[in-house]
Amino acid sequence: MGGDHGPSVILPACRAFLAAHPAARLLLVGRPEDLAPAAGWERCTLVAAKEVVAMDDPIEVALRRKKDSSMRVATAIRAPVLPADTQASAAGGSSLMAVARYLLKTLDGIDRPAIATVLPNEHDGGTTVLDLGANVDCTADHLLQFAVMGSALVAAVDGKDNPSVGLLNIGEEAIKGSETIKQAGELLRSASAHGMLNFYGNVEGNDIFKGTTDIVVCDGFVGNVALKTSEGLASMLSKFVKQEFTRNPLTKIAALVALPVLRHLQKRVDHRRYNGAALLGLRGLVFKSHGSADAFAFEQALNRAYDAARNGLLDRVHDRIAEALAAAPVAPTPAKPDESTASDAALTA
Repeated sequence: MGGDHGPSVILPACRAFLAAHPAARLLLVGRPEDLAPAAGWERCTLVAAKEVVAMDDPIEVALRRKKDSSMRVATAIRAPVLPADTQASAAGGSSLMAVARYLLKTLDGIDRPAIATVLPNEHDGGTTVLDLGANVDCTADHLLQFAVMGSALVAAVDGKDNPSVGLLNIGEEAIKGSETIKQAGELLRSASAHGMLNFYGNVEGNDIFKGTTDIVVCDGFVGNVALKTSEGLASMLSKFVKQEFTRNPLTKIAALVALPVLRHLQKRVDHRRYNGAALLGLRGLVFKSHGSADAFAFEQALNRAYDAARNGLLDRVHDRIAEALAAAPVAPTPAKPDESTASDAALTA
């Protein structure tokens, strides 16, 4: 029921996903009248939910008032009677994170869940970046936890056993950056020395798209800006390609000659291919799709969620955290009520 388009986009994406994955099974949660077109689909179960959390609903409404919402019912489906290995949703990020954190709880050793997704790089692959908006203000300990969780994600989904981690900074030198970034760098270097992860060092914004490291760690404010900037650039490129075919006969001819290259570049930077951000640090797998996603983009979010469940992402994150705590315990820093997107007051209400 989530996103800008709801079932009109979600259902075609689900149908395509089922066709591509014969071993998969879907539980579709929402209002029965909206899910009616999916009645009778093979390997598909319809789960009724009377309410819907709107994109502009405050977090308190999602948590306290709409207890039979599709978001809440879908997040709670972990019972043996009707189990779900993973969840994908195009709902609003703040409400989804709040409900998921409230119902699923965080893993031991994790203070804050983080949002992680892939941004395209020049190696025809992707760089995993986290956090992308769940936590605006982060301590050095939080950034270390993000690095551990990001390493588990890349190892599980991309099959890289020892992925490299970069700390986003205003320069590569260890002396640069805020005090929090400097402290995080020290923690990451120590963690790397103890074999907890593979720390490359400080990286800059352009390193995300260069593919300098497999993972880039930053706070949610910086990460969200980087995400939206990359999406804006991809959208601008797409419009540029279309405009070149409509200007005048000469540009049309030039564009036709360059069409294969332009199309390939357009495909590589198409943010829809990388849709599906993982909410890491929870006792369950939850993936967030862009609210504006079309059917193709939401299918990619389903693919990422499916791959994560199939490759045991939750167990890998748990194991990595346990190993990290055993190797170099870090005292967690208590979170202030206003530091997280979803306030502690709302989460405990």
